[in-house]
Amino acid sequence: MGVPYDEFGLFHENAAEFGLPFDGPPVVRRETVEVEPSRSLSALVWGDAEPQLFFLHGGAQNAHTYDTVALALQRPLVCVDLPAHGHSDGGAAVDGLTPQGIARDVAVVCEALAPQAAVVVGMSLGGLSAIMLAEQSPHLVRRLVLVDVTPGVNGDKAKAIHDFVRGPATFPDFEALLARTVEFNPTRSESSLRRGILHNALQLADGSWVWRHQRNQLRGDDLLSADPADTTSTADEDEFRRASDHAELWEVVGRLAMPVLLVRGMRTGSVVDDDDVAEFRKRCPHVEVLEVDAGHSVQGDQPLQLAAAIETFMHTPTATS
Repeated sequence: MGVPYDEFGLFHENAAEFGLPFDGPPVVRRETVEVEPSRSLSALVWGDAEPQLFFLHGGAQNAHTYDTVALALQRPLVCVDLPAHGHSDGGAAVDGLTPQGIARDVAVVCEALAPQAAVVVGMSLGGLSAIMLAEQSPHLVRRLVLVDVTPGVNGDKAKAIHDFVRGPATFPDFEALLARTVEFNPTRSESSLRRGILHNALQLADGSWVWRHQRNQLRGDDLLSADPADTTSTADEDEFRRASDHAELWEVVGRLAMPVLLVRGMRTGSVVDDDDVAEFRKRCPHVEVLEVDAGHSVQGDQPLQLAAAIETFMHTPTATS
């Protein structure tokens, strides 16, 4: 039996769960941007004014992971589906799903949909990609928010996530998919996990379910997400550990000139530790660090606090203000 799904019909649930006012459906639309011939990325565009924020989600997630954050902010913004995720096509033939390759793709989307964005927000893999976006296209990254990620992430720190996401490729029915998700994420409400699955999974003709992201393109670095409603993979342990090593991006961090906010989850599941924060401060002394009572998926655990932090950061005077 099919499970009803209206992509733009669940926002009232997000609002109700977190006590946000809801006077009717927000203005949200899907846009598709060609990043190279025969390959496009999809994005959610919130509002009808010039976007003020540009969001990149974590590996094996999709743009809807920021729905509650967007509802709380009530600002025009864009949330992109990364390559091989959500409604987007796969990555480029060469380094398509590395932070470097993703940054090149999302730069095209940002130029097309949010060229004047005041803040770029990146979580996990999206955060690493946002660091590279700042390196490759600094004119697009005026302020940078990194959500629970630094170049210090590696296979060991992300092992708990990997242990969960090495799950089945298919599920016989929606109930089986939901049961696994609830089992691995007992602190989240069942309704929020159900929404996450509906946004991030597809029902096949035989009634079985698969994750929406393209498993054959996912590598270890794409698994940095602790939201069980958004993740799965078949990467083996050695590949995972190699692909999860992004130490070379520390050099890029040292060149970040724009204001930077690092939002660190403090619960089990976070992939940022004290040494990472110390290294970030050493490389980028002007970074602000905010500790939040959340796991890796801050936007899922504490969306209102993340929205408030972004709002405050947008208006924090810089040294040259």
